[in-house]
Amino acid sequence: MLTWEQFQNSLQKLIGHYTSAEFHEELATAKKEFFDNTGTLDENKPHYNLRMHQFYEWYFLTRQLHSYMKTPLDVCFLHRELRLTPEDEQAIHILKQHKHSLFEYIKAKGDQIHLKNLFSNEKVVVNHTDLIFGFEEKEYFEARLVKLNDQFYFLKSFCFHPESAQKFILTEVKKHQNNPDLNPDDFILRLNKMRYKFEQYKHVKPEMIYTNDNRLGL
Repeated sequence: MLTWEQFQNSLQKLIGHYTSAEFHEELATAKKEFFDNTGTLDENKPHYNLRMHQFYEWYFLTRQLHSYMKTPLDVCFLHRELRLTPEDEQAIHILKQHKHSLFEYIKAKGDQIHLKNLFSNEKVVVNHTDLIFGFEEKEYFEARLVKLNDQFYFLKSFCFHPESAQKFILTEVKKHQNNPDLNPDDFILRLNKMRYKFEQYKHVKPEMIYTNDNRLGL
Protein backbone atom coordinates (compact mmCIF):
# COMPACT_ATOMS: atom_id res chain seq x y z
CA MET A 1 0.00 0.00 0.00
CA LEU A 2 1.49 3.31 -1.12
CA THR A 3 1.97 5.87 1.65
CA TRP A 4 1.42 9.61 1.21
CA GLU A 5 5.15 10.19 1.68
CA GLN A 6 6.03 7.62 -1.00
CA PHE A 7 3.53 9.22 -3.36
CA GLN A 8 5.03 12.68 -2.83
CA ASN A 9 8.55 11.34 -3.40
CA SER A 10 7.50 9.73 -6.70
CA LEU A 11 5.74 12.90 -7.86
CA GLN A 12 8.83 14.97 -7.10
CA LYS A 13 11.00 12.49 -9.02
CA LEU A 14 8.71 12.56 -12.07
CA ILE A 15 8.38 16.34 -12.21
CA GLY A 16 12.13 16.63 -11.67
CA HIS A 17 12.78 14.58 -14.79
CA TYR A 18 10.60 16.73 -17.04
CA THR A 19 12.09 19.96 -15.69
CA SER A 20 15.68 18.81 -16.24
CA ALA A 21 18.10 20.20 -18.84
CA GLU A 22 16.82 17.69 -21.40
CA PHE A 23 13.51 19.59 -21.51
CA HIS A 24 14.97 23.09 -21.26
CA GLU A 25 13.27 24.51 -24.37
CA GLU A 26 9.94 22.90 -23.56
CA LEU A 27 10.09 24.25 -20.02
CA ALA A 28 10.93 27.78 -21.19
CA THR A 29 7.99 27.76 -23.62
CA ALA A 30 5.66 26.43 -20.93
CA LYS A 31 6.70 29.13 -18.46
CA LYS A 32 5.91 31.80 -21.03
CA GLU A 33 2.48 30.26 -21.65
CA PHE A 34 1.67 30.01 -17.96
CA PHE A 35 3.04 33.31 -16.68
CA ASP A 36 2.26 35.43 -19.73
CA ASN A 37 0.44 38.68 -18.82
CA THR A 38 0.44 37.98 -15.09
CA GLY A 39 3.37 40.15 -14.05
CA THR A 40 7.02 39.41 -13.36
CA LEU A 41 7.71 36.32 -11.29
CA ASP A 42 9.64 37.65 -8.30
CA GLU A 43 11.37 35.24 -5.90
CA ASN A 44 11.00 37.79 -3.11
CA LYS A 45 7.22 37.98 -3.32
CA PRO A 46 5.20 35.96 -0.79
CA HIS A 47 3.31 33.92 -3.41
CA TYR A 48 6.41 32.83 -5.33
CA ASN A 49 6.52 29.22 -4.05
CA LEU A 50 2.78 28.77 -4.47
CA ARG A 51 2.93 30.03 -8.05
CA MET A 52 5.78 27.67 -8.86
CA HIS A 53 3.77 24.73 -7.47
CA GLN A 54 0.88 25.83 -9.71
CA PHE A 55 3.16 25.95 -12.72
CA TYR A 56 4.92 22.63 -12.17
CA GLU A 57 1.67 20.72 -11.60
CA TRP A 58 0.06 22.36 -14.66
CA TYR A 59 3.18 21.59 -16.72
CA PHE A 60 3.31 17.94 -15.66
CA LEU A 61 -0.39 17.10 -15.42
CA THR A 62 -2.24 19.37 -17.87
CA ARG A 63 0.00 20.82 -20.58
CA GLN A 64 0.95 18.68 -23.57
CA LEU A 65 4.62 18.41 -24.53
CA HIS A 66 5.03 19.73 -28.09
CA SER A 67 7.24 16.80 -29.07
CA TYR A 68 4.65 14.20 -27.97
CA MET A 69 1.28 16.01 -27.97
CA LYS A 70 0.71 14.33 -24.63
CA THR A 71 1.32 15.44 -21.07
CA PRO A 72 4.53 14.43 -19.29
CA LEU A 73 2.37 12.21 -17.08
CA ASP A 74 1.11 10.35 -20.15
CA VAL A 75 4.59 9.62 -21.54
CA CYS A 76 6.37 8.55 -18.35
CA PHE A 77 6.47 4.90 -19.39
CA LEU A 78 8.27 5.83 -22.63
CA HIS A 79 11.35 7.12 -20.81
CA ARG A 80 13.37 4.19 -19.51
CA GLU A 81 15.90 6.53 -17.91
CA LEU A 82 13.26 7.25 -15.25
CA ARG A 83 13.76 3.70 -13.95
CA LEU A 84 10.25 3.56 -12.58
CA THR A 85 9.79 1.69 -9.33
CA PRO A 86 6.53 -0.07 -8.35
CA GLU A 87 5.82 2.95 -6.13
CA ASP A 88 6.33 5.29 -9.10
CA GLU A 89 3.95 3.22 -11.21
CA GLN A 90 1.30 3.37 -8.49
CA ALA A 91 1.77 7.13 -8.22
CA ILE A 92 1.34 7.52 -12.00
CA HIS A 93 -1.90 5.52 -11.88
CA ILE A 94 -3.19 7.73 -9.04
CA LEU A 95 -2.19 10.94 -10.84
CA LYS A 96 -4.00 9.89 -14.02
CA GLN A 97 -7.22 9.91 -12.01
CA HIS A 98 -6.62 13.19 -10.18
CA LYS A 99 -9.32 15.86 -9.97
CA HIS A 100 -8.43 19.35 -11.15
CA SER A 101 -11.27 21.77 -10.57
CA LEU A 102 -12.69 24.83 -8.89
CA PHE A 103 -13.96 24.16 -5.40
CA GLU A 104 -16.06 25.89 -2.80
CA TYR A 105 -14.91 25.56 0.79
CA ILE A 106 -17.77 24.45 3.03
CA LYS A 107 -16.28 23.60 6.42
CA ALA A 108 -13.49 21.91 8.35
CA LYS A 109 -14.42 19.09 10.70
CA GLY A 110 -11.74 17.36 12.72
CA ASP A 111 -8.98 16.30 10.35
CA GLN A 112 -11.11 16.74 7.24
CA ILE A 113 -12.03 19.60 4.91
CA HIS A 114 -15.44 19.55 3.20
CA LEU A 115 -15.65 20.99 -0.32
CA LYS A 116 -18.00 21.24 -3.28
CA ASN A 117 -16.72 20.75 -6.82
CA LEU A 118 -18.22 23.70 -8.72
CA PHE A 119 -18.24 21.94 -12.10
CA SER A 120 -19.85 18.68 -10.97
CA ASN A 121 -21.61 19.90 -7.77
CA GLU A 122 -20.07 16.83 -6.12
CA LYS A 123 -19.31 17.06 -2.39
CA VAL A 124 -15.75 16.00 -1.51
CA VAL A 125 -14.08 15.34 1.84
CA VAL A 126 -10.32 15.93 1.86
CA ASN A 127 -7.83 14.79 4.49
CA HIS A 128 -5.59 17.39 6.09
CA THR A 129 -2.01 17.26 4.88
CA ASP A 130 1.08 19.29 5.78
CA LEU A 131 -0.51 22.16 3.81
CA ILE A 132 -2.25 24.63 6.08
CA PHE A 133 -4.34 27.45 4.65
CA GLY A 134 -6.77 29.86 6.24
CA PHE A 135 -9.83 28.75 4.28
CA GLU A 136 -12.81 31.06 4.43
CA GLU A 137 -16.45 29.96 4.22
CA LYS A 138 -17.90 29.97 0.70
CA GLU A 139 -14.45 30.68 -0.76
CA TYR A 140 -13.78 29.59 -4.36
CA PHE A 141 -10.39 28.22 -5.27
CA GLU A 142 -8.53 26.06 -7.76
CA ALA A 143 -6.95 22.85 -6.49
CA ARG A 144 -5.90 19.38 -7.55
CA LEU A 145 -6.98 16.31 -5.57
CA VAL A 146 -5.64 12.78 -5.61
CA LYS A 147 -7.24 9.71 -4.09
CA LEU A 148 -4.84 7.56 -2.11
CA ASN A 149 -6.05 4.52 -0.15
CA ASP A 150 -9.68 5.67 -0.54
CA GLN A 151 -8.95 9.13 0.87
CA PHE A 152 -8.60 12.45 -0.97
CA TYR A 153 -5.55 14.67 -0.52
CA PHE A 154 -4.56 18.07 -1.90
CA LEU A 155 -1.59 18.43 -4.17
CA LYS A 156 0.49 21.57 -3.55
CA SER A 157 -1.03 24.06 -6.00
CA PHE A 158 -3.86 26.37 -5.00
CA CYS A 159 -5.30 29.55 -6.46
CA PHE A 160 -7.74 31.46 -4.26
CA HIS A 161 -10.16 33.91 -5.87
CA PRO A 162 -11.69 37.04 -4.32
CA GLU A 163 -15.32 36.92 -3.22
CA SER A 164 -16.17 39.67 -5.71
CA ALA A 165 -15.28 37.27 -8.56
CA GLN A 166 -17.77 34.59 -7.56
CA LYS A 167 -20.63 35.80 -9.77
CA PHE A 168 -18.39 35.76 -12.86
CA ILE A 169 -16.98 32.34 -11.95
CA LEU A 170 -20.41 30.76 -11.45
CA THR A 171 -21.70 32.21 -14.74
CA GLU A 172 -18.75 30.73 -16.62
CA VAL A 173 -19.00 27.39 -14.79
CA LYS A 174 -22.64 27.09 -15.90
CA LYS A 175 -21.55 27.62 -19.51
CA HIS A 176 -19.15 24.70 -19.13
CA GLN A 177 -21.82 22.54 -17.52
CA ASN A 178 -24.10 23.17 -20.50
CA ASN A 179 -21.43 22.77 -23.18
CA PRO A 180 -19.22 19.65 -22.94
CA ASP A 181 -17.03 20.97 -25.78
CA LEU A 182 -15.60 23.67 -23.50
CA ASN A 183 -12.37 22.76 -21.71
CA PRO A 184 -12.47 23.49 -17.94
CA ASP A 185 -8.65 23.47 -17.77
CA ASP A 186 -8.51 26.38 -20.20
CA PHE A 187 -10.95 28.36 -18.07
CA ILE A 188 -9.10 27.52 -14.86
CA LEU A 189 -5.84 28.77 -16.38
CA ARG A 190 -7.59 32.01 -17.42
CA LEU A 191 -8.81 32.45 -13.86
CA ASN A 192 -5.32 31.83 -12.55
CA LYS A 193 -4.01 34.66 -14.72
CA MET A 194 -6.89 36.91 -13.64
CA ARG A 195 -6.06 36.26 -10.00
CA TYR A 196 -2.51 37.50 -10.39
CA LYS A 197 -3.58 40.47 -12.51
CA PHE A 198 -5.88 41.31 -9.60
CA GLU A 199 -2.86 41.24 -7.31
CA GLN A 200 -0.73 43.24 -9.75
CA TYR A 201 -3.35 45.95 -10.39
CA LYS A 202 -4.65 46.52 -6.87
CA HIS A 203 -6.08 49.91 -7.83
CA VAL A 204 -8.46 48.24 -10.33
CA LYS A 205 -11.83 46.87 -9.22
CA PRO A 206 -11.88 43.03 -9.33
CA GLU A 207 -14.92 42.99 -11.62
CA MET A 208 -12.86 44.86 -14.23
CA ILE A 209 -10.34 42.00 -14.22
CA TYR A 210 -12.66 39.00 -13.77
CA THR A 211 -14.57 39.61 -16.99
CA ASN A 212 -14.81 38.55 -20.62
CA ASP A 213 -15.01 42.20 -21.62
CA ASN A 214 -11.45 43.35 -21.01
CA ARG A 215 -11.92 47.01 -21.82
CA LEU A 216 -8.85 47.98 -19.80
CA GLY A 217 -6.60 45.78 -21.94
CA LEU A 218 -4.92 44.21 -18.89
